[in-house]
Amino acid sequence: MAKKFLVTALALALVVGALVGIKVLQFKAMFAQTALAAAPPEAVATTLIAESTLQRTMDTVGSITAVQGVTLNAEVAGTIKRIAFESAANVRAGDVLVELDTSVERAQLQAAAANLELARVNLASGQSLLDKGAMPKNQFSALDAQSKQSEAELARLQALIAKKTIRAPFSGRTGLRQVNLGQLVGNGDPVVSLQSLDPVYVDFGLPQQRLSQLTVGATVHVATDVFPDAVFDGELSAIHPEVDPSTRNVRVRATLKNPEAKLRPGMFVTVQVALPSEERVLLVPVTSISYAPYGDSLFVIDAKADPKRPVVRQKFVRLGQTRGDFVEVTQGLAAGDTVVTTGGFKLKNGMNVVINNELKPTPSLDPKPTDT
Repeated sequence: MAKKFLVTALALALVVGALVGIKVLQFKAMFAQTALAAAPPEAVATTLIAESTLQRTMDTVGSITAVQGVTLNAEVAGTIKRIAFESAANVRAGDVLVELDTSVERAQLQAAAANLELARVNLASGQSLLDKGAMPKNQFSALDAQSKQSEAELARLQALIAKKTIRAPFSGRTGLRQVNLGQLVGNGDPVVSLQSLDPVYVDFGLPQQRLSQLTVGATVHVATDVFPDAVFDGELSAIHPEVDPSTRNVRVRATLKNPEAKLRPGMFVTVQVALPSEERVLLVPVTSISYAPYGDSLFVIDAKADPKRPVVRQKFVRLGQTRGDFVEVTQGLAAGDTVVTTGGFKLKNGMNVVINNELKPTPSLDPKPTDT
């Protein structure tokens, strides 16, 4: 009985062994087929990284402000007799803009001039009598006071007439007129705004940590989405002496030439302040970077691998400023590394690649996008 059981067990073991051997051979064949069917190396474009010179900048946003800007108001009440300007027109300092009706004041002025003439005649006669001792001094003093009072009344009417003529206090461009011919305006009513447009200021704020890097005269570049292809250059002209205690920012002002009046007061702009120092940095195309919450990385060609079968290695890097199509790498990369610039999104660490640089794009520090 035991012999029969042993023979049965031996036969069963042979059958199981044969089955296992067959499966092993099948798996080996499968793995061989998989290796033969492996995907070909990915095609990528690369660039050799070298040190570049980069001028440090501080980037922020600001607003355009007129060097001189004011809303002209009526100083006295009156009826508008003449409007001597057009809306959005250039005017010179001293040009008449609006005249109010002064017919009543001019009539009063003639009467005041006649009273002054009479007072002066009386004063001259009084002086002659006083010299002869024929007039008391207090009576002569009354004549003198009357003359001075007449002079003051004449001057008051002349000033009132002058206030009814509104002139441009400086050269600039008028806004939209806010009055009409024949309109009765009151004291302080707005007439028109006047803005000086060349040069203009750009006001912006920077964190207090930047205060030690700011110097009057530093170059400033300003851009606006109104004119996307234009950059306006100026210089930093003033730094506010105090820091805002609520924001810990310091207010800064730059002056820009604006001969074509493209920049207008109130316009939102981006501002770039150039620092005087230049540094040696490593710049890579932004297309090289894989951005991720756990860290930014890029792929480099393994210098130790067979040049005929390039292999990529993933490197985590720390980034600095972005400039055009490039971004600064402050840690994780060395000069002389060959970086994958396109095709990196489909790569994995240790993967074989084929380098093809024939059609790679050409990045620029100052790209000029064009509409197609």
